Amino acid sequence: KSWVAFDVKGARIYAPNGKHVLLSEESAGDEVGYNIHRDVFDKSLAKQAGKAGVDIMLKSSVFDVIKESSKVKGVKVKSMGEKLEIKADVVVAADGFESQVGRWSGIDTSLKPSDIVPSLQYTMTNIDYTAYNDFYIGSVAPGGYAWVFPKENEANVGLGVQLSKIKERGSVKKYLDKFVEKKFPKGKIVRIVAGCVSACAPIEKTVEDGVLLVGDSARQIDPLTGGGILNALICGTIAGEVIGSAVEKQEFNETLKGYEKKWREVLEDKLYRNWIAKEKATTLSDEVFNKIIDSLSGYDFKKVSTIEILKGINQKHPELTKELEGLI
Repeated sequence: KSWVAFDVKGARIYAPNGKHVLLSEESAGDEVGYNIHRDVFDKSLAKQAGKAGVDIMLKSSVFDVIKESSKVKGVKVKSMGEKLEIKADVVVAADGFESQVGRWSGIDTSLKPSDIVPSLQYTMTNIDYTAYNDFYIGSVAPGGYAWVFPKENEANVGLGVQLSKIKERGSVKKYLDKFVEKKFPKGKIVRIVAGCVSACAPIEKTVEDGVLLVGDSARQIDPLTGGGILNALICGTIAGEVIGSAVEKQEFNETLKGYEKKWREVLEDKLYRNWIAKEKATTLSDEVFNKIIDSLSGYDFKKVSTIEILKGINQKHPELTKELEGLI
């Protein structure tokens, strides 16, 4: 596929002291696979949608929803300077972190500062990298982590920091520049991407009369890793199936509630569990992170799991078991 940028062989997690644990492709799960060209990936999805008969509107933005008797019946759009109203039986809000469509529809998607992760990423050339996705934890990125994801002849180098742990707007850039200066002093930045990611527990509801939320607008991002594409694909598939059924039945109120039930059956427990783990991880010191990685660096992982992690830690630092309660 043209959007595949790199076939990753494994993942490495680095402690603040520089020691790391290597996770093979077989044991690392979702954090290993393919790194993609996101712009090419998005364009590929758009092409597939177009071939399926979807009307694609470029340079267009939704500025409000259309409501009739408290039910969402479409959206108001500004397209090429012209204001339009588009009627629809179902509006799918996939408008990301800010999720204005969700708020306009009456769905509470608000976040606490501790559940917001401002992120900054440089695409860099002229750097040395390997076939692994590298993660750096601890004070290098308070409440988050730094990453190096290899691509063909370049790499994405970035970090995310918990909003409640920074004091000024430029803090994220300062953390990333410090990391880059240390790791890749000769590297050259060719692209910059900035944004925010939600890292919260599952929200109360993602469906309202005539509208449903998918992806980060529905807070379906993994709170621990910040990963969102896989969950968005899963929930997008469920949404498509539910909407298809609603169209066939011409019954949208009760049928759309099936989306809420089905995506939660698949993801809610994991999202909530990882949010609890994130809440604990953000309280750990560099010293504790060093001990965790020290415990796991020589451990033979057959599959990354809570039991395997606890076994590794108990072998070297059994005193950490109680402190890590809630994290794993």
